[in-house]
Amino acid sequence: TQTIVLFFDVVMLTTAGLLTLRGQLDFGSALLAVVGLMSSFGPVIALANLGSTLQNTFAAGSRVLDLLEETPVVTEITGRPQVGFTGVQAEHLRFSYGEDEILTDLSLAIAPGRITGITGRSGSGKSTFLKLLMRFWDVQEGKLTLSATPVNQINTANLRQLESYVTQDTHLFHDTIANNLRIAKPDATAEEIQEACRKASIHDWILTLPQGYDTPVGELGDTLSGGEEQRLGLARAFLHSAPLILLDEPTSNLDSLNEAVILRSLRQEKEDRTIVLVSHRKSTMRIADQVAVVEQGRCS
Repeated sequence: TQTIVLFFDVVMLTTAGLLTLRGQLDFGSALLAVVGLMSSFGPVIALANLGSTLQNTFAAGSRVLDLLEETPVVTEITGRPQVGFTGVQAEHLRFSYGEDEILTDLSLAIAPGRITGITGRSGSGKSTFLKLLMRFWDVQEGKLTLSATPVNQINTANLRQLESYVTQDTHLFHDTIANNLRIAKPDATAEEIQEACRKASIHDWILTLPQGYDTPVGELGDTLSGGEEQRLGLARAFLHSAPLILLDEPTSNLDSLNEAVILRSLRQEKEDRTIVLVSHRKSTMRIADQVAVVEQGRCS
């Protein structure tokens, strides 16, 4: 299209120049003809491109509509009595993703005020157990209770208040560090945020940044390292201050020094919290009061 437009521009300029030199056309008329031709191509090109633009728009709209029509895997629970936290009990849990069976017969008791470590090979079901506690999926067989109440009978908002969940990958938004942390507690004060960051061993690093806690983290945290993202995820968990903290490989991207600081904070937190700690590291498991080994979907 651009080649054709350029060709006609050259033809028009050449023709107008020749006619003006021969006296068959005055300069004003020649200029008007050239400007008129060149200005007419813009709307024509925009109209020609409209087809491809509309195709992309319709495709994007179709994806949005498909997302809006998705049915949640679990339904939100409301209208039930509020419950506190007095422990977790899992009895003979079975769960599978499609035909891939992950948990076959898992039983585990988590007492309040203790650190329960869960270790085992990759794919054995450790992370899946935490997701079932968060009720991202419903248990297919067996019984999973929190405070002697089945997890699928607790108000969803109540359950989210009782639990803090730190995944292996921390999701950050294109905003400041402080606002990314306030996701855990929207009304948090600056002092509360700083205290949570001290526990996560990241406060001193934040102070070295040009804007401190007002420093943007970039889209999806692309300006941070994996260890820095992980510590911000831990700071969120400390800020949320839920009675049950679920940690999935919380120190996998940390060096020994930062791991030691965070483990010391976790040990101090267990006085008022119950912590479930999933990790492959033996050094991380040292702070656990009890360690459960998950193999082939079973707990030992």
